[in-house]
Amino acid sequence: MKTFIYVLRLVPRLRLEKNWTATDDNVVKSHFSYLQELRNDGTLILAGKTDGLDEKTFGIVIFKCESLDEAIAIQRDDPAVKHGIMDAELFPYSIALASFPP
Repeated sequence: MKTFIYVLRLVPRLRLEKNWTATDDNVVKSHFSYLQELRNDGTLILAGKTDGLDEKTFGIVIFKCESLDEAIAIQRDDPAVKHGIMDAELFPYSIALASFPP
């Protein structure tokens, strides 16, 4: 198994709360459900986001899978990415220390 991380950033339109629509909220709910599924099947190691809603705000998803192609598919299938409310950048990732079993 290999470990990967993708960094998520909201598209600029969504950096202002007034611009959020019900559709955007539903996509975020689907995004969270998707991450829960990854956790439940043993793929997800950790996911979360920084506080705020500006250009510095970001989320991360750390997960394990067999290959780069599979990692690309996992990132691509994230509803937030698929529906264009978040941009994502994927990196191979090595956990050096953890206070929980990866």
